[in-house]
Amino acid sequence: MQIADLGDVQLHYRIDGDPEGAPIVFANSLGTDLRVWDQVIDRLPAGLKVIRYDKRGHGLSSCPEAPYSMGALVRDAERLLDLLSVRDCVFVGLSIGGMIGQGLAVKRLDMVRALVLSNTAAKIGTAQMWQDRIQAVTDHGIEALADGVMERWFARDFCAKPELQLWRNMLVQQSRAGYVGCCAAISGTDFYTPTSGLRLPCLGIAGSEDGSTPPDLVRETVNLIPGSQFHLIRRAGHIPCVEQPDEYAARLTQFLQEVGHCE
Repeated sequence: MQIADLGDVQLHYRIDGDPEGAPIVFANSLGTDLRVWDQVIDRLPAGLKVIRYDKRGHGLSSCPEAPYSMGALVRDAERLLDLLSVRDCVFVGLSIGGMIGQGLAVKRLDMVRALVLSNTAAKIGTAQMWQDRIQAVTDHGIEALADGVMERWFARDFCAKPELQLWRNMLVQQSRAGYVGCCAAISGTDFYTPTSGLRLPCLGIAGSEDGSTPPDLVRETVNLIPGSQFHLIRRAGHIPCVEQPDEYAARLTQFLQEVGHCE
């Protein structure tokens, strides 16, 4: 575990794999920390420099005062990767992490050579939906939303497993301010125009039972980028890297090989 002091925020990050390898960066979803990628990273080929981090207000990173803007979240990722001298990475973003990836690719094509947009979109939900969620968490805490979030995150089969409690605990233990701060960032984001200007390899991944970003929404977003690919993972919800890590890692590895990022 390491911490990057970026001045107004301190980001917890972790590097695994080959320190001299081709960089792959993972950004996780709202209400989670970098552990959502554990099972996928264990299944990736050798020779990659694997970078993960907790966005502001999540995990072991600091929690500046809410609300946040998407620009601030993109800038956090940019400053972290600049600090680590990362160029030409493959950026894998899940949900809000995929929004950060879109923004970073638009801003810094020297930094991002390929994108994996997992269970995300150029625009997610409506401003009113996010305002209602912010109000609910402000008034009653994340616990009040937890059961409904689990139903969107995971397919029905997974929701019957004992380990569901681990992910529910991860959600409710996040900072209330960090959670609502990131909700505000998503609420204010519409990347349809900037993302449609991207010209880089892109893989979209969706879960067939995703209640937050349904497959058609993910497909619509990746189709904005010419030549993009799309992969549907069945029996998975919003976090398929947890539910179906074998298939997720296999498809990600195939993409990395196709773009020449690993052997």
